[in-house]
Amino acid sequence: MPYLIDTTMDLAKAAERAQVRPQHLAYLTSNASLVLAAGAKLEDDGLVGSGSFYLVELETRAAAEAFLADDPYAQFGLIASATFTRVRKGFFDHRQVLAAGTGTP
Repeated sequence: MPYLIDTTMDLAKAAERAQVRPQHLAYLTSNASLVLAAGAKLEDDGLVGSGSFYLVELETRAAAEAFLADDPYAQFGLIASATFTRVRKGFFDHRQVLAAGTGTP
């Protein structure tokens, strides 16, 4: 069952974030089999990044926490906070995957 990881970046470390970004992207690429979706959270102007989100296919919160801990953004201390939420896919890849009224996929 997927986990949604929602991070807020330490905005005082924007320059460091830009330097670490290639390593961060390489980490996500190397774990592509786990990543259902990921991306930057942006301010309304679409220019300033405030954090990242990850939708990852992992079975436990501990695995989700370990996934984030291994991300270079976390290793370089760029993440100010993170939340971990277990989610159920209702609609995924532009289609409904949850049977209506069942509560199960």
